[in-house]
Amino acid sequence: MACQTDAMAATVVTRTRAQLETVRAALPAPVGVVFTMGALHEGHQALLRVASEANASLLATIFVNPRQFGPNEDLSRYPQPFDEDLARCEKAGVDVVWAPAVAEVYRNGEPQITVDPGQLATELEGASRPGHFAGVLTVVAKLLHLTRPDRTYFGEKDFQQLTLIRRMVADLDFDVEIVGVPTVRESDGLALSSRNVYLSTAERDRAVALSAALEAAARTAARGAGPDDILAAGRDVLAAAGLDVDYLVLRGADLGPAPRVGPARLLVAGRVGGTRLIDNMPVSLV
Repeated sequence: MACQTDAMAATVVTRTRAQLETVRAALPAPVGVVFTMGALHEGHQALLRVASEANASLLATIFVNPRQFGPNEDLSRYPQPFDEDLARCEKAGVDVVWAPAVAEVYRNGEPQITVDPGQLATELEGASRPGHFAGVLTVVAKLLHLTRPDRTYFGEKDFQQLTLIRRMVADLDFDVEIVGVPTVRESDGLALSSRNVYLSTAERDRAVALSAALEAAARTAARGAGPDDILAAGRDVLAAAGLDVDYLVLRGADLGPAPRVGPARLLVAGRVGGTRLIDNMPVSLV
């Protein structure tokens, strides 16, 4: 098995399916897996830490999936600092990293059969990014088959993605536990994202309005306000910051219609300069 190893750490880097299969077969159970597209930040490290604490072995993938980028999206700009990513994996106690080439994941070329993500995938992020969730679910299904985790971990920042993955796993009977990990934020509330590196200093200051809008809406909900007032509180914050907003919505915990009372979710998306950012927050309707 031709694997690369770092002299200062035990993390093994695999590139091919054959290498992955050999190393995976030797990992003590239970095995936790974290799927990433690289450009790792503290949010990813939170996933890795949670997974490391709950499993005997930890595997991480680093793969920039071209199938989930639209024709006008930033695949060519997406950062890929592999050495830095590997150092973060080593620090988090990752046993194995699988970092395949596109041709290794899609060895038959453009897939002719993909996962249909259903109606929810046409809403919210899906309305702005047609085909995005079909690409996400297709690659997640492939990675689940290839890595065979007992548990796999996803950040709640991409809450629509997490919801769709949970539904796919339930509907298609994947034998894996899906674990959601709360969003990691900067001290001022901005959700960590690989796309934050695109923001100028001024844009970074304005981007905080996304989380501030969610917090304002959540405070309004806690006072017993109705949906219109809850969303109005968030819109006021976004308008004051002058953000180009795609949506600010209140949904149920499963992203269906919001209940009259009980657990719900606020979700927001917008552009800050040329960078599109998303965020969400749980809320309890009273």
